[in-house]
Amino acid sequence: MEKEVKAYNDKQTPNDQEICDQLAAIINNELAEAESKVWHAHPVWFLDGNPIVGYSKQKAGIRLMFWSGADFEEDDLNVKGAKFKDASIFYNNFSEIEATNLNRWLKKSREIQWDYKNIVKRKGQLERLK
Repeated sequence: MEKEVKAYNDKQTPNDQEICDQLAAIINNELAEAESKVWHAHPVWFLDGNPIVGYSKQKAGIRLMFWSGADFEEDDLNVKGAKFKDASIFYNNFSEIEATNLNRWLKKSREIQWDYKNIVKRKGQLERLK
C-alpha cells in the first residue's frame, strides 16, 4: 500500500481504518497498474493520470466513489453526482463490503472512463475516453 494512503487509513477510527484498509487492498489487487496517492486530502487511484476510484471519510460513513460510476448501471452505486458522472456507495462496517461487487465495479472503472484529467482545459466539459 502506498505510504500516503496507509497514513490516511491509519488516521481513521479503528472501524473506519478497517474499511479503508480492505478497500485499498481490493482496489490495489484489481487495479494493480493504477497509481495511488492522496489527492485533495483522500486516497485516489489513477489510470494514465485520470482519477478512477477513491474513498473519503464523510458524516454518512466511508464514501467509495467512482469518477465515471454513473455509467456503470449498478443499483448499489446509488449516490450519483449532479454535475459529473460520479457514483458512490457508503460503508459503515467492513462486513458491508462485497468483494464480488467491488471487483466488478473496478473492472468497469477500467472499461468506462470519462476524461477528468483534462476537465479544466475543456472548461468543465467531460469527454468519454472509453
